[in-house]
Amino acid sequence: MTSILTNNAAMSALQTLRSINDSMEETQSRVSSGLRVGTASDNAAYWSIATTMRSDNMALSAVEDALGLGAAKVDTAYAAMESAIEVVKEIKAKVVAATEQGVDKAKIHEEILQLQKQLKSIAEAASFSGENWIAGDAEMKSVVSGFVRSSDGTVAVTTTEYELTDTADGTLLFGGDGAGGIDDTTGIVGTTATFTNAGPFSIYTLDITTFTGVDVPANMAEALKLVEDGLQAMTSAAAALGSISMRVGLQEDFVSKLTDSIDSGIGRLVDADMNEESTRLKALQTQQQLGIQSLSIANTSSENILQLFRQ
Repeated sequence: MTSILTNNAAMSALQTLRSINDSMEETQSRVSSGLRVGTASDNAAYWSIATTMRSDNMALSAVEDALGLGAAKVDTAYAAMESAIEVVKEIKAKVVAATEQGVDKAKIHEEILQLQKQLKSIAEAASFSGENWIAGDAEMKSVVSGFVRSSDGTVAVTTTEYELTDTADGTLLFGGDGAGGIDDTTGIVGTTATFTNAGPFSIYTLDITTFTGVDVPANMAEALKLVEDGLQAMTSAAAALGSISMRVGLQEDFVSKLTDSIDSGIGRLVDADMNEESTRLKALQTQQQLGIQSLSIANTSSENILQLFRQ
């Protein structure tokens, strides 16, 4: 039946054209944004997962920055400890030289005194971002090392810890005074040892000119032992700092790779395949043109009825 009131062909063509236009709008959005899932309405599950993963990636980025800061602190402490070891080696050499009979111990002591002052200068200068890991109060230091999301959804920040101790075999060159300053009577360099009829002395206060009489050989042996024990403790502390530096470096590499992996995972969930979308867009543009043509034909069919009433 042909009707001038109801054009079923035109309505069908119009519905088809609307569907094509909706598909084109969706495809154009994907092409312009590069995302297959841009909002929760596109795919609620994938959008939720991707949003959480992006949040975790931001946290990992902050962890990477914190690792860089921590690495700088550790490297500063290690460099300072390494320099202090070289100074103590020099003190050890001077003590050995002073054991020779007939040498001018006063001249050698002048050199040792300058080396002792250098140890204090190194300890005071080894600060990064307000933290000094080789001089100050004994405490636990920590470096942020990771961000963890457990299977139940809880999150936590993990740390790598390093204990600062101010004993003779500890990790600090000098201890702290409890007020942010340095106490030169504690720590590897500041802790004193007993001497036969002399002292007590620490590496920082050692004075070989006070050794006199029959006790000189014993005192020189005690001085050498004091310096050697301190050197061993400093070497152990430097090794511990080196191990932490290595671990922080490995963690930095891991966090960087983990960030890239999460980015890749997010892309697999929500990124649009541009080859597919461009092909689809081209096909939809052709369908749109055909739809417009079909609607035009459907509309002109009603006009043909006028031919029936012409004379």
